[in-house]
Amino acid sequence: MGDADMSNRDPERNFEELWKTFHKRYPFFRLRNVDWQNQYDTYRPRVTRKTSDDELFEILCQMIAPLDDGHIELIAGKDGRGKKRYFTPESTPRFWQEFPGRNVKSLFKVTEKTLVEHRFGRPKETRAWMLLYSRSPSFGYVRILELEDIKKRKLVAALDDVARDFKDLDGFIIDIRNCPGGDDSTAIAIIDRFCDQKRVAFHRKTKIGPGDDAFTPVKTWYIEPQGDVQFAGPIVLLTCDSVFSGGEAFALAIKQLPHVTIMGEHTNGIFSYQLERTLPNGWRYCLSYQVYLSADMVCYEGTGVPPDIVLLNTKADLESGTDPLITRALALLETKAADLSRSR
Repeated sequence: MGDADMSNRDPERNFEELWKTFHKRYPFFRLRNVDWQNQYDTYRPRVTRKTSDDELFEILCQMIAPLDDGHIELIAGKDGRGKKRYFTPESTPRFWQEFPGRNVKSLFKVTEKTLVEHRFGRPKETRAWMLLYSRSPSFGYVRILELEDIKKRKLVAALDDVARDFKDLDGFIIDIRNCPGGDDSTAIAIIDRFCDQKRVAFHRKTKIGPGDDAFTPVKTWYIEPQGDVQFAGPIVLLTCDSVFSGGEAFALAIKQLPHVTIMGEHTNGIFSYQLERTLPNGWRYCLSYQVYLSADMVCYEGTGVPPDIVLLNTKADLESGTDPLITRALALLETKAADLSRSR
């Protein structure tokens, strides 16, 4: 093995590089209540030139574990027994604890059943695979599976199809429960169809060096009406704590619309895109490196976008066969539609 290969595998070099990247680019040590210098002082002495790969992996996992951030990942290939080395310091969301594995699909079958019982058609895939749509005589329902891997042309076509029903509808449910995230631009393109006027969506800044103030200038994103027609009647957004990243940016932006009520549970609280890096030894790792701020400059990192109405799905919903968020959302929309009708 050559000198370069030995240098790349050097456990001390790899520890130092990962620690320094976080030191320069990770913005949330204070928010996550982690003293990063103390983590160095604690774990650096445990690494020597003789530290094995398995030992180094375990030490790095212990060092990043207190950050409790689902956008932090360490992917280090297979160990000596052929098992994949993978770690993320994320706590399991409550929603996934309630609905592990296939139970998430079971819940959304209950959602579909509840919609059908209220005169909706079954939600079907639109020309954008990640948008499911159905409607009743009075209300629309859109479920957003995720916010990436879609060509703009197909997304626009799907939104145009949905918009043809806007004039017939008195309210809308937008369901982002269990949305893993995606692109901010996709989120904004959808919200623009439900927007009444140009508004600030959110702000963002990027960590570029060590120190509390080492950020790029704050950049502002906007939502504004797009398409031939928009729906600006009452909207209920359904959320839970397994909504991540781009899904949270969606919630943060649509929250600015006065005709939107957020119902369910706070989102997860990891808004940033992931900064992806590779250590000299070939191990890959990711971390959050951007700070998202609401239109009024509130950071919801670590806590998530809060709902206006707290209502949780539980495993009991599978037994009852009714999705309480759907029934409560429809009741709210019916009340708001009646109020609007009386005021005209």
